[in-house]
Amino acid sequence: MKYHTVGDVIWEPSPQQIESTQLTQYMGWLKERKGIYFSDYNDLWRWSVQELEDFWESVWEYCGVKAKGKYNTVLQNRTMPGTKWFQGASLNFVENVFSNDQGEKTAIYFRSERVLKKEISWKELKEKVSSVANSLKKMGVKPGDRVAAYMPNIPETVIAFLATASIGAIWSSCSPDFGARSVIDRFKQIEPVVLFAVAGYQYNGKVFDKTSVISELQKELSTLKHTVVVPYVDLGVIDAVISWEELIKEPTEISYETVPFEHPLWIVYSSGTTGMPKPIVQGHGGIVLEHLKMMVLQNNLTKNDNVFWFTTTGWVMWNLLIGGLLAGSSIVLYDGSPSYPNMEVLWEMAEDTGVTFFGTSAPFLHNSMKLGIKPSDRFDLSKLKSLSSTGAPLSGDGYKWVYENVKKDIWLSSSSGGTDVCSGFVGGVSNLPVRIGEIQGRSLGVHAEAFDEMGNPLINEVGELVITKPMPSMPLYFWNDEGNRRYLESYFDTYPGIWKHGDWIKIDDKGSCIIYGRSDSTINRSGVRTGTSDIYRVVEAIDEVMESLAIDMEVLGRDSSLLLFVVLKPETTLDNVLSDKIREQIKNQVSPRFIPDNIYQVNDLPKTLNGKKMEVPIRKMLLGFEFSKVVNPDSMSNPDSLQFFKDLSKTISNTNKSALF
Repeated sequence: MKYHTVGDVIWEPSPQQIESTQLTQYMGWLKERKGIYFSDYNDLWRWSVQELEDFWESVWEYCGVKAKGKYNTVLQNRTMPGTKWFQGASLNFVENVFSNDQGEKTAIYFRSERVLKKEISWKELKEKVSSVANSLKKMGVKPGDRVAAYMPNIPETVIAFLATASIGAIWSSCSPDFGARSVIDRFKQIEPVVLFAVAGYQYNGKVFDKTSVISELQKELSTLKHTVVVPYVDLGVIDAVISWEELIKEPTEISYETVPFEHPLWIVYSSGTTGMPKPIVQGHGGIVLEHLKMMVLQNNLTKNDNVFWFTTTGWVMWNLLIGGLLAGSSIVLYDGSPSYPNMEVLWEMAEDTGVTFFGTSAPFLHNSMKLGIKPSDRFDLSKLKSLSSTGAPLSGDGYKWVYENVKKDIWLSSSSGGTDVCSGFVGGVSNLPVRIGEIQGRSLGVHAEAFDEMGNPLINEVGELVITKPMPSMPLYFWNDEGNRRYLESYFDTYPGIWKHGDWIKIDDKGSCIIYGRSDSTINRSGVRTGTSDIYRVVEAIDEVMESLAIDMEVLGRDSSLLLFVVLKPETTLDNVLSDKIREQIKNQVSPRFIPDNIYQVNDLPKTLNGKKMEVPIRKMLLGFEFSKVVNPDSMSNPDSLQFFKDLSKTISNTNKSALF
């Protein structure tokens, strides 16, 4: 196999593979049922965004959405925010899940650091969901009430969610690696009546006791009426709780609360690195439609697939993984560290559970590459058909590593989207070739564009990622957001009526895309701008470097400087030789403009609970903003990493007496 640089084709589907995809079948269905013919994916995409009503109605029909009552209109208006979809129709997310009931076939595979393998059939899943739903009703939970979960990625969490949604209550979850303050900041805003929790969990071989956090939540959440503790790690007694066994002991027939299309399904949260996390409300109908489109048409899933995504319950990829059940696929849950007891544990699990769709983050793939992991040498991955990467841009070397070390004949799709819509804006297209360093295309029904500062669309140039037409899964609103103030400020302040997402993107003339990182952490050197991912691609390709963080210190009234922080391989130190090597690589592969003024070795990079680099908060801290106003340690996965940056900010502040903050 020969490949060279970004844009080169590294893999393409065979004619037989193309013919068997859900996309090809859908296009054939459109031709037969609607009399519409499309020559290729880009032709289909253009129709999907120009004729929104026809496209989303076709998704409804093709995927067989279960609903009561005929909708009056598909789309009442196209104004954002405030679009109304499928008015008059009523449905339930969980009824659409169990329309795929396959009896004794496995619905959920589970593995953790404590459980080698567990399987739950569709029959057992349905029975337990029904029992828990009935118990919630007996507790007095009604449609619209909030049910919160402080739970890891285990089957009981999925069951509790499905039970909650089946009765029309609203779900919201935090992973148990969240600190107490971080959980309270989220849950206190939404006033839950029931809390599901575990006494503890295990990560990287270490057990973490969360009993004190549960007690604190019980005290702080004044609306809480019941706490259900799920057995996972036995760490002693918690007062005033109901056992999981009590909830599932009484068998009953399942029923579904049929709710309006826009009835809230769940509340997810912004990262919360600065200020209070925004409680983002998404609806039953919008999520059913968007996830069917994503899982069936974009991800090419069927009832024969086993879908895995490495995630916690605090990242929106957990919600999207549950959407695999809408396609009738089995889902694979993993709870624990992806590197315990070693970096091969997820690939071993993929072999054992017959994973066909493997979802992970770009950093996981990059770290596997750095450490010389070769899954194809150790594991039988013959059932694996596709690998999806998100969370950060995947480098060209990452693409090459997958095809050299995972599988030669695999569909690799890099994607980018957001918690805000619980879906992807750009991502994989099963009928198109895979090109090194590029995302294959814009998702169906998503009118994504690159805008310049004046709001003009760009092709073959980097611009702001915007969405110019509504999507069904866009937030209904933010919880307790008077006058939609925070909602409007978050997405519609820059371009009125157009969603600005906060990423830099380039869309080329063939429809491929490249994400360059967050636009609000853009590096500006003498008027020339670049995304931080440009720096990361080059620096992290250096063998000694595990991770990097670039911070542009440009601010009015102060000389600009570019700082680079690197995490190195064990027993490696940042000496003059390595520093020069890093600078030379940036000079040659990015631009001499972006050579860092200073390079620092750190033990760890500050990250959110979802594992994302905290570029903007660290930049603000180093520029002299008050620490407590820009960083919330409780919303971090590694708050100890902040000390280095605190100390550095003091040094910089003493040097720059002219600071404006």
